[in-house]
Amino acid sequence: MIKEIDKSDLVECVNIIRKSFQTVADEFGFTIENAPRFTAFATTEERLFYQLEVEHRLMVAYYDDGKILGYYSLQFLENSECELNNLCVLPEARHKKIGEALMPSSVNSFTRTPPQLMAVLAEATLSLSHAIITC
Repeated sequence: MIKEIDKSDLVECVNIIRKSFQTVADEFGFTIENAPRFTAFATTEERLFYQLEVEHRLMVAYYDDGKILGYYSLQFLENSECELNNLCVLPEARHKKIGEALMPSSVNSFTRTPPQLMAVLAEATLSLSHAIITC
């Protein structure tokens, strides 16, 4: 089930983001010392709380049997732009089409989705962590 998270899910979302992006850090040799602002190291409960409560980002998770397996956030910007952040899936839950389900969910959150965007998203890789998209 894909649904919007609430504040009580923030700690679990932080853990999902960190664990998901740690695989990228490991692959490229990123550490907290050489890349302290990388998503796997910089995501905190306070940061997500700020994004939820102050920036009013839409935060959505993929739940399976009450456990969060995937996550993304969406910030609506000026000029009809949206920013997709931290699209991620737990390493042990990958290759189960969770990312493929989350990506269209983010598109459905837009109030206006041009056909060109649908074509771009169809070709996007599921390792996408940050994109600015015109809605």
